Amino acid sequence: MVKCPDCSSQIDLDEEELDEGDLIACEECGAELRVLGLDPLELESADDEDEEEEKLELDEGDDEEHWK
Repeated sequence: MVKCPDCSSQIDLDEEELDEGDLIACEECGAELRVLGLDPLELESADDEDEEEEKLELDEGDDEEHWK
């Protein structure tokens, strides 16, 4: 068992069927979670990573002329 990083509820997973990078959903809060490691089992919020990627895409699209 592992805790959801968003709501701290216990999640029962079959570790033998998981791979690093897999996405799962917390049954309690519905958060999308990514498997970071298997030994020990570690999860992170995939929503946070998606927000960071979106911010990077926006930052990369900025040019100095736009802000003058």
